[in-house]
Amino acid sequence: MRIGDLATATGTSARSLRYYEEQGLLASERSAGGQRHYPESAVERVTLIQSLLAAGLSSSTIRDVLPCITEEAIRTPWLAERLRSELSRVEDQINSLHRTRTILAGLVEHYAA
Repeated sequence: MRIGDLATATGTSARSLRYYEEQGLLASERSAGGQRHYPESAVERVTLIQSLLAAGLSSSTIRDVLPCITEEAIRTPWLAERLRSELSRVEDQINSLHRTRTILAGLVEHYAA
């Protein structure tokens, strides 16, 4: 399937798909004319990449964990630990945002006319 077809099938942009390739998250083959061609399995892979990005993982982290997620035979306890580490990072960010919100709400209350 061509890049436009994959973009349509996954609801992402062709630019994002090219970025995923640049980051080593997605692979395509090139036609003689230089067009990218993806296997049907790319739809599932792009959906997984989008889910991992939405979960707050960076593209470099996704590149590290993707093989363990997609290939059960090489899955080790390292994957769970890496994901726990990412969860902890996100929870720290949430806590920081809660503190920021509390301070800002106090300022709003103090300076409200």
